[in-house]
Amino acid sequence: MLGLKLPTDPRWVNIAEKNIDEILIDHAHCEQKAASTAISLIVGFPEYTDLVQEMILLVKEEMSHFKMVLDKLIAKGVVLGRDRKDLYVLDLLKFFPKGGSRTDQLVHRLLYAALIEARSCERFRLLSENLEDKELAKFYRDLMVSEANHYTMFLQFARAYGNREQVDQKWEALLEYEAGIMKDLGTKESIHG
Repeated sequence: MLGLKLPTDPRWVNIAEKNIDEILIDHAHCEQKAASTAISLIVGFPEYTDLVQEMILLVKEEMSHFKMVLDKLIAKGVVLGRDRKDLYVLDLLKFFPKGGSRTDQLVHRLLYAALIEARSCERFRLLSENLEDKELAKFYRDLMVSEANHYTMFLQFARAYGNREQVDQKWEALLEYEAGIMKDLGTKESIHG
């Protein structure tokens, strides 16, 4: 369903479970960044009314997810702390060239967002199926469904705003590129690392 070319290294789940506080901290920051991405799409592309309306809903949803993760941290007595660089996302952003038409820029941003949501969905599925803490496993199961919806929404917008054939070619190339990034990841206590 997600189209990912390389699944997460199974060892990542063990690392995540042993470092669940770090996973929750990183996850909270990911939710903030997802809300920020939605806001930046509203600010950058206000003429796309249907996108703007969906991004308003997404900001609300992502911030509610942030609050849910933050509440888990607070309940555990863990401080959120400062954000850390997401090397996965930084590497991913190197794929498309800078510049191009506004439409190209929008499509590229939508494809990046779709892929980040797809990978998050895959990671949340792994957590939901493997965590011994059943309450936390259910928490990640519920969020996995949400991430899947976000992934398909971003991909649908990219296909609606760009030339469908070209968008699908870019999407396939981005998936291949992301698989190369993933070969070196799966060993850190972060959502994408």
